[in-house]
Amino acid sequence: MSVGLFADRPLTRPVLVIASGNPRKVEEIAGMLEGLHLDVRPQPEGLEIEETGTTYAENARLKAETVARLTGQWALADDSGLEVHGLGGAPGLYSARYAASDPERLARLLRDMGETPYRSASFNSAMALADPRGSTVLEAEGVCRGEILTAPRGEGGGYDPLFWVREAGLTFAQMPQHQKVRLGSRGKAARALAPDLLTLLQVPLRR
Repeated sequence: MSVGLFADRPLTRPVLVIASGNPRKVEEIAGMLEGLHLDVRPQPEGLEIEETGTTYAENARLKAETVARLTGQWALADDSGLEVHGLGGAPGLYSARYAASDPERLARLLRDMGETPYRSASFNSAMALADPRGSTVLEAEGVCRGEILTAPRGEGGGYDPLFWVREAGLTFAQMPQHQKVRLGSRGKAARALAPDLLTLLQVPLRR
């Protein structure tokens, strides 16, 4: 089944739907794929997919397959989370649900960590590409290792002001976007997918 959102647009380039309701994430992933000459589109407005997986990869597959089936197009999904080693890997899969807003998430993270000197952490991302039938055909993962600061630095969303990357000497919130894409887990996953993604999208599916 296809949705009307896609019916009136010419297929001059391979269509790829980003399976996310987060405009910031859609824009970020579209930017990572800019050089691939794809027609990148957001998922249908108002669509909400319950993330019931027990891993980032499972959630990415779930979102990609659902959006592919609904739109009849190729769909790419990402699932990411912050894992703080001193908190046993929390917030992990529940990073977005750790608190109600970005400031509250930062405040809770600092409160939960307290004065511990063990502040190593990692951002983890999994990406999945589903074909128009709704089957996952390509997957990749990326990891960025860093530390959690005791106070935010820089302006940015999510956990970016607290996540400090030794290689850059900056938090994600202080980095220019191109540097965040190069070092971040989502960018690493996207680059791992890129060599095969375009090839798959340009080959017609056998009926």
